[in-house]
Order: sequence, then C-alpha cells, then structure tokens
Amino acid sequence: MFTAVDFIVFGFGVLVLTLWVGLYIKGYQHTALFVPLTEKEYPLKEIYFVGYAFTQAIQYTYKSKQDRTLRKQLSILYGEQYADYYIRVVYAQKITMTLTIAVLAFVFYGLTGDLAVFFIILSFSGLAYYGFGMTVQKKIIKRSEEMLRDFSEVISKLALLTNAGMILREAWAEIAATGQTALYVEMQKSVNEMNNGSSETEAFFQFGARCIIPEIKKFTSTLVQGFVKGNSELSTLLKEQSKEVWNEKKQHVKRQGEKAAGKLMIPICMMFVGILIMMIVPILANMI
Repeated sequence: MFTAVDFIVFGFGVLVLTLWVGLYIKGYQHTALFVPLTEKEYPLKEIYFVGYAFTQAIQYTYKSKQDRTLRKQLSILYGEQYADYYIRVVYAQKITMTLTIAVLAFVFYGLTGDLAVFFIILSFSGLAYYGFGMTVQKKIIKRSEEMLRDFSEVISKLALLTNAGMILREAWAEIAATGQTALYVEMQKSVNEMNNGSSETEAFFQFGARCIIPEIKKFTSTLVQGFVKGNSELSTLLKEQSKEVWNEKKQHVKRQGEKAAGKLMIPICMMFVGILIMMIVPILANMI
C-alpha cells in the first residue's frame, strides 16, 4: 500500500529521471568532447555530456567572479589556451554526478521504501556538487605542495652548480632535465622559452607566475638580482636562499602534521550526522 510520502517522492523521482533522460538525449551529440579526458582523473567521463547539455540549456556564460577565479586556476594547471575547455568540463562533471546520484536516490527508495536511505543518498548528491567543484582547488594545493617538496633540492643543486662555475642558464637546463614532477616540468618550459628567444629574465618571471607560490616568486626575484650583480654574487644569494628554504620546509612539514590530525575530525562528524539522520527520519515518517 502506497502512502502519501511514497507518491510525493515518486512524483519528484519521475521529474528528476525525465530531466536526466532528456539531457542525455540532448547532450549525446557532444560525447567526443570528453574523449581526451583520462578515466582516473575524470571518472564516468562517458556521461559528462549530461551536465554539459544542462549548461547549454540554461545558456550559462561562465563569467561570474567564481568562474574567473576558476579559469585562472585551470590556466595554471593546463595552460591558458585550454582554460575555456576545462571550465566546461568542470561544470559538466559536477552537474552530471549530482543529477546521477539524485536519480539513484529515488531508485533506492523505490527498492527499499526507506526514507533514511533516500535522504542519505540524496545528501551525497549535494556533496558531489560541492566535492567535484573543489577538485581544481585541491589539484592546485597538491601541485603547490609537490613543488615545495622539490624546491629546496632544486635550489641546493643550483647553488652547487653555480658555485662550481657553471652559468645559471646551463645549470637550470641541466637540473630541469633530471625530474618530471610539476616543478621540473615548469623549469623545462622555461628552458624551452629561452631556447625560443625569450630572455632569462622574462623566462624566470613567467616561471614564478606559473608556480604562484610566494617562496618561488621570491626565488625568481633573487635570480633576476643575480643577473645584475654577476655570477659570483648569485652563488652567495642562492646559498642564503637554500638555507632559508630548508627552514621553511621544516615548518611546512610540521604544519602538515597538525593539519592531518585536524582532518580526522571530518569523517567522525560525517558519521555522527549519518547516525542522526537514520534516527530522526523514521520518527518523522511515523509522525506523517
């Protein structure tokens, strides 16, 4: 016997499912748009055209203040020429996952008839929109932390090679070729820029701008000063900065340890909220 709650939930479920199917049909023609994406980085990319069709239906312009910030972050990760493509991917991803999980919430309610299960899965739908929206920022943070881990080693090598008499440009190119992490990749871009005619000053300035980390920007300023004062002065500046960076790295590791302890509270709070929902929803359902 169906209750009034069942009819209300099923009614909304039909609307959400109809929306999803309509967007699937409308967006299927854009399947090729998401083929270049990797499955590891973009799970279920095969149905992202659902969210893309939604942004087209509402004629979203990607011009809000938040979108401008997002576009800058994507430019750092993928290059300015691909920022417009990836901002569409981000919106398509989070809208697709949100709608898909919402549909599953109604399906599971139909199978179980349990409002608690329905609301828990539906809450995951909202969390999916927020979580996938934060993906780019998390990648920026991860990239910055990876750069900081390599930064002290790079400066030490530069100080050693320039002190041994090697000119900065050659030392930079030699060190850039020794790794494939984010910092080394950005160094390799600088080498390519210098080989294509850019001055050392301009190449190092662009390097600092792409890395966006204050410590690296300060480092590029040191390099520019070294060009003005000569190679012997540059070695001294690099030695001093190397000591400073190692001290900052120790402080960073200490802060990361404190942050990890704080993150343990998040799953505990989520479990607590889940338990509350499982207790309160059946009570409310009986009252209705």
